[in-house]
Amino acid sequence: MYKKILLWVLAAIITVAAAVFQRLTGPTYPLKGNIEIDKQKINYKLVRSIEIGSNTAIKIPFIENTEAYVVFKRYKTNDSLNYIKMQKEKDQYIAILPDLPAAGKYAYSVYYKKNNEKYYLNKSDIIVRYKGHVPSWILILHVLFMFLAMLFSNYTGILAINNNYYINHWAILTMLFLFIGGFIFGPIVQKFAFNEFWAGFPYGYDLTDNKVLLSFIAWIIAWFTFRKTKNSKWYLFASIITIIIYLIQHSLYGSELDFSTGKIKQG
Repeated sequence: MYKKILLWVLAAIITVAAAVFQRLTGPTYPLKGNIEIDKQKINYKLVRSIEIGSNTAIKIPFIENTEAYVVFKRYKTNDSLNYIKMQKEKDQYIAILPDLPAAGKYAYSVYYKKNNEKYYLNKSDIIVRYKGHVPSWILILHVLFMFLAMLFSNYTGILAINNNYYINHWAILTMLFLFIGGFIFGPIVQKFAFNEFWAGFPYGYDLTDNKVLLSFIAWIIAWFTFRKTKNSKWYLFASIITIIIYLIQHSLYGSELDFSTGKIKQG
């Protein structure tokens, strides 16, 4: 009994660690950093994903005797740079960028200005992507099923090391939850956010979609091979492949609006 609990705890630790790593490295999660101006150190968090119509503001801490600006243009265009002077609101500077269609992106920079000297928060352009509203219950179910699929995958991989008798049961649950989360709720989320159900192979190279596809294929191969050979190491193989794929940054090479054609591609 204690050994079983220990295995579940180990599987949960691996799953949570992978989820945290993905969150901290993903290209759509807020960019965090700090800067020192006149010996005053501030921490900031800059958005890289905005919901259309949400009026999500770019926010940075207010500093006395300074001004703050956002410089932006549509991503991968020859547009002229636009400047917005940020407005003070309580203890913050804020600015709201004009909305873009789903999958549209801006490249932007933020800087403080004091005594005609500029203090940029970012060394390179920050890319922010716009998306449509996804109902909370759909997003929650998608995340829940994908998290459980990863948890069961890790647990199955651990069981495979000891050739556990019940391993096939957990492998089937892994595939089931991966299918529901990745091929049912995943496309629904994608449709709400970017107006397309599937942007992976064979229609495109959206990395998030293709990650799910590769993971599922690995488990299908492992399941069929296990039925013939009864070698549980195939499930260990599928589990390792899944965790490696899962560690790839979420939304990397995701949906991107091509402003020259008006069509969504992967970028």
